[in-house]
Amino acid sequence: MLVAAAVCPHPPLLIPAAAGGACGRNQFRADDDAILERVRAACHAAVADLFQAQPDLILVVGGADTAAGYEGSAAGSLRAFGIPFVIGAGPPVLPLSLTVGAWLLSCHGAAGARAGPAVPGGGPETDPQVQLRAVARDTPAADCLRLGARLARQAPGVAMLAMGDGSARKASGIPGAADHAADNYDAEVAAALAAADPGMLAMLDPALDDQLAIAGRAAWQVLAGAAGGCELRGRLRCAVAPYGVSYLVASWERVPGRPLTH
Repeated sequence: MLVAAAVCPHPPLLIPAAAGGACGRNQFRADDDAILERVRAACHAAVADLFQAQPDLILVVGGADTAAGYEGSAAGSLRAFGIPFVIGAGPPVLPLSLTVGAWLLSCHGAAGARAGPAVPGGGPETDPQVQLRAVARDTPAADCLRLGARLARQAPGVAMLAMGDGSARKASGIPGAADHAADNYDAEVAAALAAADPGMLAMLDPALDDQLAIAGRAAWQVLAGAAGGCELRGRLRCAVAPYGVSYLVASWERVPGRPLTH
């Protein structure tokens, strides 16, 4: 059952080691750099909340070219961006979304995959199991919802970290110019995250992914499927658009005293 969730973006620059690489921060304005620091702080706070929920299992879900499942110890890198950063064990296989997600978990002491099934009552004495799941970015909404519901049934207490960027349309157009379609889409997602409303996320139209350069829709809808029937409350921690890309950070937590009805 889903007991907590976090939504974070996955720009390579979220990882401090990226600062000196091919997409280093020196290429951007100082005010954008300050905004990125806000995003990073919000992400760390959201991930810390996942561990506070003492889940048995933490699922990191992110968009990718193809669907795949990985153990929590799987490796990812930023070599494609000219950055000598690697996390995990073995050859790098993770897509960007899961590489950044794995890095966020590692900053909070996640031990990676643990042998055997999830152990009920994980938490401070027992590290939660970690699984990484790549979802094809073009996955239909109904399939994302079904996947999320299935993933949430893997353990008594499941926390989900959904990695995904909002619209990047301004980055490929005129940075700073008004784009009402992209702004309206991002506002709709932000409202759904703030209200912990899986129904609103479930209604996002996959047909807009390419039109508005959306990277996070599939992961958000997997979260929606996992949260269906759960009593959760939301907090929108950050909603900004440095570099012409929308970054949304949010936390969902179980309502105290309310039984889960998933």
